[in-house]
Amino acid sequence: MHRIAFYLFYDENGVVDDYIPYKLNKLNKHVQKIIVICNTPLTKNSQLKLENLGVDLLFRENMGFDVWGYKDGLESIGFNKLTKNYDELILLNYTFFGPIFSFRELFNDMESRQCDFWGISEHAEVIPNPFTGYGSLHRHIQSHFIAVRNKMFSSLEFQQYWEEMPEIKSYTDSILIHESRFTYHFNNLGYSYECYLPLEDYKTEYPLFNEIDKTLENRSPILKRRPFFHEPLWLDKNAISLNKVRNIIKQNSDYDFNLIKSNLLRTVKPRTLYANQEMLKIFPINNVINKNKLRYLNNKKIAVIIHLHYTDMWHELKLYLDRIPINFDLYISTSNYNNKKILKEFITIDYPFLKKSIRVVEQNRGRDMSSLFITFRDICIDNHYDFICRLHSKKSPQNKENIALHFKEHLLDNLLASSSYIIDLLYFMKKENAGIVIPPVVHIGYPTLGHAWFTNKLPAQYWANKLNISTPFDDNTPIAAYGTMFWFKPEALRKIFMYEFKWTDFNEEPDHNDGGLAHVLERLIAYASADAGYETFCAMNTESAEKNYVHLETKMISIMSQLYNGDVFEQYQNLISNKNISLHGSFRVFIFLLKERIKHKHPLLGHFLAYPYRPALKIYKILYKWSVLK
Repeated sequence: MHRIAFYLFYDENGVVDDYIPYKLNKLNKHVQKIIVICNTPLTKNSQLKLENLGVDLLFRENMGFDVWGYKDGLESIGFNKLTKNYDELILLNYTFFGPIFSFRELFNDMESRQCDFWGISEHAEVIPNPFTGYGSLHRHIQSHFIAVRNKMFSSLEFQQYWEEMPEIKSYTDSILIHESRFTYHFNNLGYSYECYLPLEDYKTEYPLFNEIDKTLENRSPILKRRPFFHEPLWLDKNAISLNKVRNIIKQNSDYDFNLIKSNLLRTVKPRTLYANQEMLKIFPINNVINKNKLRYLNNKKIAVIIHLHYTDMWHELKLYLDRIPINFDLYISTSNYNNKKILKEFITIDYPFLKKSIRVVEQNRGRDMSSLFITFRDICIDNHYDFICRLHSKKSPQNKENIALHFKEHLLDNLLASSSYIIDLLYFMKKENAGIVIPPVVHIGYPTLGHAWFTNKLPAQYWANKLNISTPFDDNTPIAAYGTMFWFKPEALRKIFMYEFKWTDFNEEPDHNDGGLAHVLERLIAYASADAGYETFCAMNTESAEKNYVHLETKMISIMSQLYNGDVFEQYQNLISNKNISLHGSFRVFIFLLKERIKHKHPLLGHFLAYPYRPALKIYKILYKWSVLK
């Protein structure tokens, strides 16, 4: 069967990730021609990737969504030429990964079926239509892959369908005018269709999303991108497990999951990806050390880099260092030469055989962040170490004693809980190619949940631009190395280490405040890792997980009990809606849009405006609360 494929592509940055040429190369074995319709200009490297496949490229303005892209693609060949030269045409796009299982299985099966058009997946009828509130959303083949045979695409009806296609101005238009209409329209005209994954085999309206595991068990060749970046609360409400999906692919398919990772890390907000892929790992404390893992790690080079402003914390930190069952090199920075003398005496006695170095920072600015990215920059950019553990003498004197102690223990106990814990954590980093492993966001005693950007988001955008970090930012609580202790692979943070920071970039003491570079870098670490193509995972020991889960459960119950039902997704949508329709909400939307515009168009101006903005915001919040109470 002679086939032609029209592949619609869009990316706001013009980047073609490797999952696309892989997919097109596999598709090429079953079609005679592929036309890639680009609704976006491409980077030079991306264009070269596609040209090397031997496909035709059609560049067009990003108008009319995928529907008008298909329309232009069809018209670029012409219906007469299509009719004469091809038995089947395929309309497909970039919104799925694959083939998870061979396209050969798909085409062999569908070629044996007598029909006029077919697709891989379909959506059930929905009454009332969720996009209009009335009528029905017809059962339909989903538009990410529709194949049409010569009898149908050579017809006057098919040609008229595309010639009369109105301009598509929104996602809703694309659903109502094309995707949900196509199957119903042509079926009513007498054309028959088939589906590779028919609804009758499933229990939900949208199996390719709601029953991903079942579709893969039925050897679906495609995996939609959307579940990975969709609202996490929706996945939670529908009990959709992408971890299960990941395991099915790894166990039953030769598809390289790294093709999926590289696209998601570049395009999806880390917090969303973290939630949807359940990227929290719980390791036991008292496991027996796995000898095979230990043997592997004994061949790796490991360093521990510590900033010790408070020398009296050395003995406490040593207790944690003694848990590392692998040889490591020790690097310590401190704030003055008297400290260096004290520490040298301690370390000479405690670790006489370790390779070690003690350095004094040139200026007491930026605390543990400047000492890492300036003082030990040379250590981290020479590619000598496979894994580095970053620690510091954390006391948090600005916090109450219990809270400060909890934060410190939360960090140290979830990075260095025991020898077996460390082995499991580092082996996991190797196995999953994780760039950073951090303790989860601290929330006991701290108002971080939902607000952990504090006043750091605007300056973080400024510095991300300077460092050429393009990972999309989280909305409210970034995945971050809160407390700045973490395990990392140096190449994951290369963009930060390669920048030559000045000491004057960091705040003078005692102004170690939010909005300063030290707090910004604390929040950019995971973004730099994603930009470098590495995932960031959180890790907890079992005891810490028990403690944190109970407190999280209590917080959720307390808040949800004050709302009219326990549907978190529904209540979240209601809160957003109520906030936006209020005067206060409207003002916040205006300020947000203004901030975003300044941030993107004039980042340097935004950096300076942040200083008067913060006190003005505090005054506004006080006045707003006063008006509500009044």
